[in-house]
Amino acid sequence: MQLILASASPRRQELLKLFGIPFCVRVADIDETMDARKAPFEEVARVSRRKAEAVAHAPEDVVIAADTIVVCQGRVLGKPHSEAEAAEMLRLLSGRDHQVMTGCTVLRGTRCESFTEVTDLHFRVLSEKEIARYIATGEPMDKAGSYGIQGGAALFCEKMAGDYYNVMGLPVCRLGQVLRKIAPEIMEE
Repeated sequence: MQLILASASPRRQELLKLFGIPFCVRVADIDETMDARKAPFEEVARVSRRKAEAVAHAPEDVVIAADTIVVCQGRVLGKPHSEAEAAEMLRLLSGRDHQVMTGCTVLRGTRCESFTEVTDLHFRVLSEKEIARYIATGEPMDKAGSYGIQGGAALFCEKMAGDYYNVMGLPVCRLGQVLRKIAPEIMEE
């Protein structure tokens, strides 16, 4: 039996190390497009399930997959495709409440549990100079919503309600609860 993380994200890998359980990484190559007609809360969980199902694994293996989005004023913000798009996203988040949603799936044989963890945040008003300086670091370019809370964007967040690690891309507390249900023996090692 192997524990498999279906993600290339260095942040997710670092967070999974908190469990103290050996794991391997197998990247899921799927189309992550979400159906705009459906609720982001449901879609992010659906994408995580597709990732879990897409990686090669044996029936006894435990697969963990996740997908993270930012939702602000009804807009779903994924990873930016350009610096201009990153700046647009950060302007949208400036002075506003938003939510970070991470869909997470644990798959083992025929057992599969998907959930979505939601964290509410509020960014203070950002100046154009701050936005440009942050984008120049390159940090926003591989992150949903164009920011990493564990990095320079820590300076932007005035309020947060919910799981901090969810904002980084892996809701570790709830994931631990699901792992205890689906694979209790790996949580006891």
